[in-house]
Amino acid sequence: MAKQSFEDALKKLESIVEALESGDLPLEEAVKKYEEGMQLSKHCHKLLEDAENVLTKVMNDKGEEATFEAVDE
Repeated sequence: MAKQSFEDALKKLESIVEALESGDLPLEEAVKKYEEGMQLSKHCHKLLEDAENVLTKVMNDKGEEATFEAVDE
């Protein structure tokens, strides 16, 4: 998963959420999907943190103040 892009991981995570929300999965499969979804969520979060760190560094190098706010959906 380390080489999986943010977009690909997010797309897979969205499909897992849809499958889980459908309620049609057997329990064992639902648990596996949940575990996979949690791993994808952590992967996406890490990629976003890395991107934020890069942007913060670039902005600091240019003398700008970097502030990021959480986006509520």
